[in-house]
Amino acid sequence: MTVMMKFIKNTIAVIRREIRLMRQRPIYVVAPVCVMAFSMLFFFTLLKEGLPDNLPIGVVDHDCSSMSRNMTRQLDATQLGRTVMFGDCTEARKALQKGEISAFCVLPENMYEDALSGRQPTLTFYVNTLYFVGGALSYKNLLSMTNLFSGAVQMQALQAKGMNGEALIGQVRPITIDCHQIGNTATDYMVYLSNVMIPGMLELIIILVTVYALGSELKYGTSVHLMEKSGDSMAAALAGKLLPYTVFFTLLGITCDLILCRQTGLPIRGSILNMFLMTFLLVLASEAVAVFIIGTLPVLRVAISIAAMFSTLAFSLTGFTFPVESMPPYIQGLSAIFPLRHYYEFHVHEAILGNGFAGWHAQMTYMLMFLLLPFTVWRRLRRAWYRMDYPKN
Repeated sequence: MTVMMKFIKNTIAVIRREIRLMRQRPIYVVAPVCVMAFSMLFFFTLLKEGLPDNLPIGVVDHDCSSMSRNMTRQLDATQLGRTVMFGDCTEARKALQKGEISAFCVLPENMYEDALSGRQPTLTFYVNTLYFVGGALSYKNLLSMTNLFSGAVQMQALQAKGMNGEALIGQVRPITIDCHQIGNTATDYMVYLSNVMIPGMLELIIILVTVYALGSELKYGTSVHLMEKSGDSMAAALAGKLLPYTVFFTLLGITCDLILCRQTGLPIRGSILNMFLMTFLLVLASEAVAVFIIGTLPVLRVAISIAAMFSTLAFSLTGFTFPVESMPPYIQGLSAIFPLRHYYEFHVHEAILGNGFAGWHAQMTYMLMFLLLPFTVWRRLRRAWYRMDYPKN
């Protein structure tokens, strides 16, 4: 029997053993499916409208003029805002502290008269930024409406002086802004979050399940039997252990890609097949990281803790909430150790910009480099499995 045939035979024996363990411990399959299903339902139900709407915004009107009433009506008519009237600032402050409103605006006395006479009345905003999305959107809504009314007051004043036509518009708005939002034209939070959070959850599950699957051989003392099944071949043991999970997680990731790109209508300018390829590489890279973690720290409880911390940090250092380029230099370098970072860059080039292979070939190279990690802990993991030589405490 040739060496290759022997390797294939041993690998198949380990695969059968692992499938039997997966049937005995269905949590290996059920937990990832349930977590991904919950994540998909969470984003597609909570953010199905794209943006939060009818955010409660308080108004304290000390002016009670036609201008202040009109401003309140216009603010209430916007998609984001729903005005709540308060008699004084104390009442509005208490509602803000209780979370009943996201922000409130104070319209000062004599605002209408001061605006027409050019005395620049001051509007005061109080915004609860503890809830970042609600606070930021409420502030944006208040600021937009204030700027619109500021322009309306200027137009009334200039019309009273006899100015009209293009000269009037040029005075009120000397610069016209033509804004093009690339990739997420509707400013949809589901597009913004789900394209990274769903793959991030997949990466987290892969690393945790792989670390547990490999570390449980040490915890329950079954690694000697594993090595016997593999013919004392570390390559056959790892290949047989990981192949069922690779197939399972790849199918799970492809299913998520299909739902994201086909069922929910998220933007994708590139090829769905390229998305499948990078999902497969994300699975392989995440498994390689898991092997490195359990090989470096062959104690299950410690490895699980490190894996959870590593996977959680990936969300912060991916760059989809805060640009990596604006982070300190040492943090920028640290972000490269997370497969999710390279998946995110691939997603921008392929799905958003449609650059094709020329745009993301570097990310594919980085993903493949993660596959070298298991070789750095090869001997240590073999010693732990074969000789049960690892820290017991």
